[in-house]
Amino acid sequence: MKKTILTMMVVVMTMIGASAQNFTVVSTYLAPTEGESYSTDNFTNNLGVMYKCADKCSIGLTKNNENYDLIGRYNYSDNVYVSLQAPTEEVINNLSVGVGYSLPVWNGICVEPNYTMNVSADDTGERAGSFNLGISFKF
Repeated sequence: MKKTILTMMVVVMTMIGASAQNFTVVSTYLAPTEGESYSTDNFTNNLGVMYKCADKCSIGLTKNNENYDLIGRYNYSDNVYVSLQAPTEEVINNLSVGVGYSLPVWNGICVEPNYTMNVSADDTGERAGSFNLGISFKF
């Protein structure tokens, strides 16, 4: 069922996206854990594609290691955005929200520092928040 929903989303996004100007490729840098070395997996484990569906709103899918998450972004201003990320299973329990800044570097390539926090608390009653560094390319 999960694969069917994801396939349908890709088909719909392909049909809607006749213009490449509405797409953004995003990725978040993941620092290697202790004992591991830097590799391309640090960037590609959270690679995603977003479609600009309205003037300030974008939706899409991002890879979250082995799974895929739904992502949404509201551009508050030209460079400041609010983001939402949810897995395809147990959405409410694993929903995370964040705020970030898109710093244009060169020809549609942007560096995006952001802070993301889980909406639900874990078993200890804490909400895990993290500062992330991402990169995006706007077509």
